[in-house]
Amino acid sequence: MSEVTIKVLSNGPLRIEGEFGLCDHEGKSFGLGGRSALSLCRCGLSGNKPFCDGAHNAGGFDSVVEAKDLPPKP
Repeated sequence: MSEVTIKVLSNGPLRIEGEFGLCDHEGKSFGLGGRSALSLCRCGLSGNKPFCDGAHNAGGFDSVVEAKDLPPKP
């Protein structure tokens, strides 16, 4: 299996690239139609959650994220 990369796009979605699966809260898999990349909504405005439909553009979503280190696990 290839490495999966998740990019937090500034003022936009989470972009997932690689070989991955996506499940709902009950563990049921979404049919991804063979996609190896997709974007997940981060703003809560998408009409197609959990997938991004670009609604963040018109909704004024503002969230610039820079990489940082988490503290060690307790």
